[in-house]
Amino acid sequence: MNQHETDALVTAFQERGYVVVSPDAEADVYLINTCTVTNQGDRKSRAAIRQSIRKASSHAIVIATGCMAVNQFDALEADAGITYVVRNTEKSSIPDLVDAHFRGEVVEPGRWKGSVFGFGLTDGGFHMRQAVKVQDGCDNFCTYCIVPAVRGRAVSRPVEEVLHHVRRTLDAGAREIVITGVNLGRYDDHGIGLDQLLEKVLDVPGDYRVRISSMEPEGITDRFVALFGHPRLCPHLHLCLQSGSDRILLGMRRFYSVAQYMNRIAAIKAAHTRFHFTTDVIVGFPGETDADFAETLSVVREVGFGHIHTFKYSRRSGTRADQMDGHVPGQVKTERSRQLRAVGQELKLACREDVLAVPQSLLTERVGPAGTLSGYTEYYHPVAIPNNGTPVNQFVPIRAVDIKPDSDYTLVGETISGRVPCAV
Repeated sequence: MNQHETDALVTAFQERGYVVVSPDAEADVYLINTCTVTNQGDRKSRAAIRQSIRKASSHAIVIATGCMAVNQFDALEADAGITYVVRNTEKSSIPDLVDAHFRGEVVEPGRWKGSVFGFGLTDGGFHMRQAVKVQDGCDNFCTYCIVPAVRGRAVSRPVEEVLHHVRRTLDAGAREIVITGVNLGRYDDHGIGLDQLLEKVLDVPGDYRVRISSMEPEGITDRFVALFGHPRLCPHLHLCLQSGSDRILLGMRRFYSVAQYMNRIAAIKAAHTRFHFTTDVIVGFPGETDADFAETLSVVREVGFGHIHTFKYSRRSGTRADQMDGHVPGQVKTERSRQLRAVGQELKLACREDVLAVPQSLLTERVGPAGTLSGYTEYYHPVAIPNNGTPVNQFVPIRAVDIKPDSDYTLVGETISGRVPCAV
């Protein structure tokens, strides 16, 4: 979702005549959209801010926004090198703030209240896939998570606003739409849930496909599972696990057990012959034992995830987990992370091998080295094919014939004849 909001701001600035410059060039505006979900996110955000301050000339402005800007608002506001600190609720109004600043007005970020759903199109951003934000905030209050404090309570975008945004995005040339939010499964617009919203999105005419961003297991209804039979809905789901131990899930205040999670996985596998699952896992949560971690390894092997985002538990001040006993030593977390990443690579390779010779639909995204085109298939597998003059942002039927020995196990594809599944 941060990628979506950044892309939307980039597009808004470009529409006003601003030019995005390379990271090593001098700029008039330095905008850092921060993250605070982990300590590493904080460190990277602070580094980006300090780098921007060092580079900024006397007439340039530095703006810090995003989740760390909410969590550490007072400290950032006290930094003389930062011109403006903008909370998430006002983030969409940043182009207005910048315009006013360069008109010589004395401005305060709160002058334009903005909206968490006030972002426009993202066709001028850094990513080919175009996200549509339908939900923000979270009411789950997992014991390790700072997100409710920096994103607020769960809110859902009205259905008609979502559909209007989808239509505008398609009219601008998008071929893949990513439905995104902080906690998608809790989408609710006057009784219309995520499954019903998706039905309406998939009914919008056009030659495109739809992908779902990260979800929690409790949002996977039977009606939602059936939707993956639609030719426009990508057979890929990033379904958050976090731990394969019921004891740790309870300590995390997750709203499911391992059995319930596996039940949802089994329902999707039973309904759809080939499906690609990816996930998030936290290692080293307070009290996690070797036995708990072994259960996690067992679960991820059983599911066969194609990619695992592995996070070492990061203490967040203001969360309940921060006050728990039994914090795991750093070296233990590092070793468990190493083991899980190794298993993840094994499973990733197995997933790539499973689709060798299987017809897939590649969305071309970038021209790569040595005359190749690269992008992702509907299963969210990375693919490179020979560049035969096909432009980017096009669907190409392909078949994978080999696997590169890189960290992503990129598929080597060849074009085939046939109908692109999402062209309905």
